[in-house]
Amino acid sequence: MASRPEETINVIKKQIEAYSSKMDFAEAGTVIQVGDGIARVFGLQNAMSGELLEFADGTHGMALNLDEDSIGVVIMGSDSGIKEGDPVKLTGRMTVVPVGDGMLGRTVNALGEPIDGKGDIEVDGYRNIESPAPSVIMRREVDQPLQTGLKAIDSLVPIGKGQRELIIGDRETGKTAIAIDTIINQKDKDVLCVYVAIGQKTSTVARIINVLEEHDAMEYTTVVLAGASESAPMQYIAPYAGCAIAEEWMNQGKDVLIVYDDLSKHAVSYRAISLLLGRPPGREAYPGDVFYLHSRLLERAACLSHQYGGGTLTALPIVETQEGDISAYIPTNIISITDGQIYLETDLFNSGVRPAINPGLSVSRVGGSAQIEAMQKLAGPLRIEFAQYNELAAFSQFGSDLNEDTISRLEHGSRIMEVLKQAQYKPMPVEDQVLILHALSNKLMSDIELHDIAKFERDMIRFIDERAPYIREQIRDSGKISPRLEAEIEDLVQKFKQEHEYTKDV
Repeated sequence: MASRPEETINVIKKQIEAYSSKMDFAEAGTVIQVGDGIARVFGLQNAMSGELLEFADGTHGMALNLDEDSIGVVIMGSDSGIKEGDPVKLTGRMTVVPVGDGMLGRTVNALGEPIDGKGDIEVDGYRNIESPAPSVIMRREVDQPLQTGLKAIDSLVPIGKGQRELIIGDRETGKTAIAIDTIINQKDKDVLCVYVAIGQKTSTVARIINVLEEHDAMEYTTVVLAGASESAPMQYIAPYAGCAIAEEWMNQGKDVLIVYDDLSKHAVSYRAISLLLGRPPGREAYPGDVFYLHSRLLERAACLSHQYGGGTLTALPIVETQEGDISAYIPTNIISITDGQIYLETDLFNSGVRPAINPGLSVSRVGGSAQIEAMQKLAGPLRIEFAQYNELAAFSQFGSDLNEDTISRLEHGSRIMEVLKQAQYKPMPVEDQVLILHALSNKLMSDIELHDIAKFERDMIRFIDERAPYIREQIRDSGKISPRLEAEIEDLVQKFKQEHEYTKDV
């Protein structure tokens, strides 16, 4: 095999032989090495980092390494049709993705090409997958809640429109379930959704799409899929492509939710590309710029000020931990970039607490200021009582001689734990959550058996809806519970308990 200088000399000779005085506006280079989804290209002195290149067989690539004598190009698709000596052209444009309302209800790959068999997409235009995040001047304070429909999140770790809330936990702890419930809950709320699946099994994503279709959620959702069988470059660009699709709507003044499932696999795909490109490895073999990889993506989520359209982009990145280790490299990076995290625990999940949210390690740094007034009033004391319960529960197992106050706190805490449990794919309107948490905080459930609480919640909401439907409407419209309404709710709950004989066995 010829050495690198000889290869370069041969390439230069061929270019001299092929030289003509006729003007050619397309700058071309030559493939000098190809394999593992990476091509090394000689020439193309004017290539830009991130620019789209075109190979002889029509396959596209993206320039990532700009070395002195060659360019490292990641190939978007199969490299089987590319061989050494093939010409490579500059396209003069960065990697783009189609955008517009035509993307709603569709499943596309990382380049925005449809893969759902529903024909071509009518697009409004194209957008660079990489674009600068909105500046500080362009943003405003997060002041509107993004309702997930999950009592445990909307009360304890609320999310605001324009926030970035990390969902973190071991595999099989319900991370994706929380994100899908949140998407389902945006029905009739004028929030458009983008779900980006990175390195997931195609069968898993097909099941998620079926669930979204069953709940009529695909009408306002776009799925961007770069599955486990896709090349590392496709998995690498998928979240940026999804973000560009979402940004188009945000810039039109709309509210958008984007889920990145998951960024651990995204970091792994970038590590593979970087090592193949010959970049020096750092901690855990990740390249030195792996922090910037995710910061430039997540910083694009924003709550824009009204002079810039007032749109919002809320990001829910998902990260998988190993054995609950949140101090690993990628989890700590993303925790430091986001505005809070929802931490899911394997032990809680296995003991039947679902969603398995650990309230001690979960936090929302901005969502509390975006909660509706009624929820804010209830959530403060609830958080303190729940924290006290967890502390007492740990100590109470060492001693049997407990005073009445401790027993009362433990019983109330166990009811909080029971109320925060929720079935999958059954998000709950915020007004129903407020009614349930109001009954809980006013000790109206203290005489209900634990195993009856879920049934009590359902029956109570139905009873209030039948007797006084205006109560739910009033909470939904105003976001408040007036003293008169509070008295009315308590009266209705007491009537309901008498009529349905919900009493604790003595």
